[in-house]
Amino acid sequence: MTPLDKVGEFGLIGRIQQTVEITQPSTILGIGDDAAILAPAAGQELVISTDLLVEGVHFDLTFCPLKHLGYKAVAVNVSDIAAMNALPTQIVVAVSIPARFTVEAVEELFEGIKLACEAYNVDLVGGDTTGSRAGLTISITALGQVAAGKAVRRSGAGPNDLLCVTGDLGGAYLGLQVLEREKQVWQADPESQPELDKYPYVLQRQLRPEARMDVIHELRDLGVVPTSMIDVSDGLASEVLHLCQASGTGARIFTENLPIANPTLEVAEEFNLDPIMCMLNGGEDYELLFTVPLADHAKLKNHPDITIIGHMVDKSEGANLITKAGQPVPLKAQGFSHFG
Repeated sequence: MTPLDKVGEFGLIGRIQQTVEITQPSTILGIGDDAAILAPAAGQELVISTDLLVEGVHFDLTFCPLKHLGYKAVAVNVSDIAAMNALPTQIVVAVSIPARFTVEAVEELFEGIKLACEAYNVDLVGGDTTGSRAGLTISITALGQVAAGKAVRRSGAGPNDLLCVTGDLGGAYLGLQVLEREKQVWQADPESQPELDKYPYVLQRQLRPEARMDVIHELRDLGVVPTSMIDVSDGLASEVLHLCQASGTGARIFTENLPIANPTLEVAEEFNLDPIMCMLNGGEDYELLFTVPLADHAKLKNHPDITIIGHMVDKSEGANLITKAGQPVPLKAQGFSHFG
């Protein structure tokens, strides 16, 4: 293993640069100068989003492989670009690295970043590296493009719009519960081996989530333009409330319509957790929550990976979960809060 101080900052950047390939036509100049040069296509608007991942807050290196962490760091940023109905084009990566890391460890992190860049067709065009006296910190800025006037905001929903979500919910939260439990077992007995083989689905949902760019492309193919959209990072309930607040509406979502995968349901039962709570407040699913006009119902009702979970209503009705018995329960944002 090679200590970081043996290669230095510029040596480390050089090693990273050697693995970077440029594929986007809008990238004029990438890594290697004081700044990148980009040229968005005519008629396109630039979309920018930044996420910060901090060791001990967003991830635990006890159970989070560096390659997965690098991939996830890109995916969560691409998810924000997707939520604007845009296509990602470039990322800028800044990392603050503790002295305990080796060159090989940093290269493993960037291998995950590179794999995500290939998966989402984005260019790594710059960033920064610095030392850290605390834990590992990763800051990624993602850039994307969308046709002028075609970005989808949180604020466009209206009463009677259908409320839809991609994929299934709660898996990432249950994956975290499994990892936290096995960490406690290991801390009590360092000779023990973690029992993770039973949980591939929820572990993948937690450690290596995917941004739903596939759905963005499918909606375009279907001729469906969402009226509002957000990605599910802090829990479904929180995101529904964000759409309601921005759009000036209320919402009704139905318990029996909420999508959950069988492996997630099984883990919820094992941990004696309410699956509805996991779906509403678990977070980190990185699915897309969006609204469409009622007229688009026929286009989406049979889609295998999109579920209509409810509809928007007048603001005066509030945002409610409707139980199987037909009782309204006010939605509350009970997901993760950095300052809660």
